[in-house]
Amino acid sequence: MKKLKIIELASVLAGPSVGQFFAELGAEVIKVESPKTGGDVTRSWLFKGEKRNGTVSAYFTSINWGKKSLSIDLSNKEERAIVYKLVKNADMVIASYKPGDAEKLGVDFNTLKKINPALIYGQITGYGLNTSKVGYDAVIQAESGFMSINGEQGAAPLKMPVALIDVLAGHQLKEALLVALVERMESGKGKFVQVALIDAAISALVNQGANWLVGKNEPKSMGNLHPNIAPYGELFETKDCRQLLLAIGNDKQFYKLCSVLSINEMDGFSTNQERVVNRDELNTILADKIRLWPSGELMELLVNQQVPAGLVNTINAALDEGEPHWFLEAEGITGLRSFVASGFDRLSLSPPPQLGQHNQEILDGLN
Repeated sequence: MKKLKIIELASVLAGPSVGQFFAELGAEVIKVESPKTGGDVTRSWLFKGEKRNGTVSAYFTSINWGKKSLSIDLSNKEERAIVYKLVKNADMVIASYKPGDAEKLGVDFNTLKKINPALIYGQITGYGLNTSKVGYDAVIQAESGFMSINGEQGAAPLKMPVALIDVLAGHQLKEALLVALVERMESGKGKFVQVALIDAAISALVNQGANWLVGKNEPKSMGNLHPNIAPYGELFETKDCRQLLLAIGNDKQFYKLCSVLSINEMDGFSTNQERVVNRDELNTILADKIRLWPSGELMELLVNQQVPAGLVNTINAALDEGEPHWFLEAEGITGLRSFVASGFDRLSLSPPPQLGQHNQEILDGLN
């Protein structure tokens, strides 16, 4: 991937996350941003009390490591010509325009492939190519059914606190672009690929979708509970007031849990189906047992017995206790890697760029 050259015409989260993925693998990624709007809109998305570092916000740092920022006005013919020069030697373009907007700016696939027939063009949309409706993660969470199954039973629909649909769409686009790269190795031809947020959301319903399609069982909000497995997702309080979550996936794990907790009565709980039916009774027994144990001591026994369980952490606690390979660091800034698979070189990356930071470098390289 170190020889790949990528032009990023994307903003917010889904598209830029794909750009950072390729940057982490060594690709050169040039992020094209409009000076009229102050660049990627997430540069202005500040949490309450945040002091922005120049044109870089905390949100922007989450998916823009290892990139060069080129600030030009694509509506200007002379400045748009800069992108055309870059496209001549590019491998990919990553875009996130509403349908029709790329054509208005002259940076759509049909225009750019005339400059470079081997170009692979990946686009994120909200709802596909046949509607101009704006698609944002929160709206897609609502429309795809995710909000209807999130939250406590009987409570109002609840949005997930991470833009997970954007993250999932980004993963889908990575896969599509990698497949297109493999195809190009055989054909030498470029390709247009597109991922809609709504499509990524629906495909991620997995077992909840299957419960309806196959069993006509309407998924509903159940809090932490799992509709098909028990105990899976339930929280229990330990002696030292920590919250412990169990994720028992099979009968063997359940028997080991009972052994650790000295539960001898198995009537009504010996199979997963019985545990789902008798969930309330089982949870009462487990709660009474678990509250007798200090969290550290109990977790040590559960881990030794390979019983899936974990203590609820805050985000800061999870990161402060994190693994070194999770993180990117440069110039006093710390970030999270988007690609964490082992077996690949973990490269050091430049920090998220200031708006237009690399204009002169990029322009000099074209002359």
